[in-house]
Amino acid sequence: MTDKTQFTALESLKLGARPEGRTLLTAQWVLGHIDGQHRLYKNGEVVIEDGTVLFVGHDFAGEVSRRIDLGNALISPGLIDLDALSDLDTTILGIDHHPGWAKGRVWPKSYIDSGPYEMYSQDELAFQKRFAFAQLLQNGITTAAPIASLFYREWGETVAEFDAAADAAGDLGLRVYLSPAYRSGGMMLEKPGKIVPVFNEERGFAGLKDAADYITRQNGRHGDLVRGMLAPDRVETCTADLLKRTQDVARELDCKIRLHMAQGQMEVETVRSLHGTTAPVWLNSLGVLNDRIIAPHATNATDEDLTLYAQNNVSIIHCPLVSSRGGSTLKSFSSVKKRGINIAMGTDTTPPDMLMNLLIGLITCRINDGTPESIRCADLFDAATLGGAKALGRDDLGRLQSGAKADIAVFGLDDTFMAPSIDPITTLVTGGSGKVTKAVFVDGRLSMRHGEVAGIDMQAARAQAQAQYDGLIAKYPERSYNNPPVSEIFPPSYPLAGKHGEEA
Repeated sequence: MTDKTQFTALESLKLGARPEGRTLLTAQWVLGHIDGQHRLYKNGEVVIEDGTVLFVGHDFAGEVSRRIDLGNALISPGLIDLDALSDLDTTILGIDHHPGWAKGRVWPKSYIDSGPYEMYSQDELAFQKRFAFAQLLQNGITTAAPIASLFYREWGETVAEFDAAADAAGDLGLRVYLSPAYRSGGMMLEKPGKIVPVFNEERGFAGLKDAADYITRQNGRHGDLVRGMLAPDRVETCTADLLKRTQDVARELDCKIRLHMAQGQMEVETVRSLHGTTAPVWLNSLGVLNDRIIAPHATNATDEDLTLYAQNNVSIIHCPLVSSRGGSTLKSFSSVKKRGINIAMGTDTTPPDMLMNLLIGLITCRINDGTPESIRCADLFDAATLGGAKALGRDDLGRLQSGAKADIAVFGLDDTFMAPSIDPITTLVTGGSGKVTKAVFVDGRLSMRHGEVAGIDMQAARAQAQAQYDGLIAKYPERSYNNPPVSEIFPPSYPLAGKHGEEA
């Protein structure tokens, strides 16, 4: 007998809680998964219970505790962000302010000689992760591997802030892969335009030990929302012995390793001066290039580098917004895909808007290819769901099918700025943004609804984040070459006007 449970509103669910019993969600479109690929259901249904998807399709015959009609929307697998911003973004300070070495993006020798220090307190470090995690949920992201800048840090990330990050993920309801980032070196500005690496390998090994101990303690916490991933910092800041030991630890812990490489000119030049070749070729010679490696961004990867990625089953994390904003692109998404390289997606900046990244990824690929025919919107959407799941070794994420985790994003298709609509995926990729995210479920729990995130007042947090960020900017002269005032490091886009229109 068909269940006659009446439809109820999304607002009837308690934010931050997993509904008791079976919940049937329906909308104009559902993105299900059949035989290894996404499939669209018009007026489809998704049934979830206890953190798991029970059914995707039409005309569910079983009993349910409630039915929720989400209307003109797409019920989608939650998006997976494997280079997800987890601090207050400093890369936006470099959008119009160049060169980076003069704008506090690299430590000058004077700052290193005086002793680098933490520019945020532990409470501030904990807060910024909580705020960033909430922003990810607002954008339909249900699984994240956090990334933060080490430019303003004393050296690496701390265990304390990541203990707080794990608790924030549990409180807010976000699936995360994390551990403190570590490094055995950093980049120093010796004189204008001359950037050289400086190393302290013992600090790298100490950081790796802290990260391994952290993963052992935290893995599986908060109902398995928290899992470990080793995060050595950029490849040019790692020694061969540190990378070899990282691989040993990853095997012992059975976890992945995210390592930034083939991503920028400074890195390419530094690695070549240190090791005589590119980073992927160097790692391959060390025997540490394998399927545990997940590598942002590959924008500077050579043909040989990409061949090695394909041969060793390395996954790439594509972050088109932050890369193209800095003048570089993956060359190209379609050609990398044809090589058989798995492509996941990352946001790596603010806003952490995955839909915006998918559009920029589409555009930059077509510009690089010189044709629109080599890539479709669905290819990018696959990368943001299935590609991320494959990189993590998870066949229960990134898809809506029976037995998968109930990690769901609901995207509205009734936005007046996005009209008229055609195919829902094409509509979202070409005209959408994270602002059309109506709701997010993670492990069956309603973590976000209409911009409101369980466990945090986003308006109050936004004001706190701005005040904290302003405090960081005020310290930039200390770590900028020749210590110019903030007004010279970050001048306004246009001159400030005085009361009578004169330049202030």
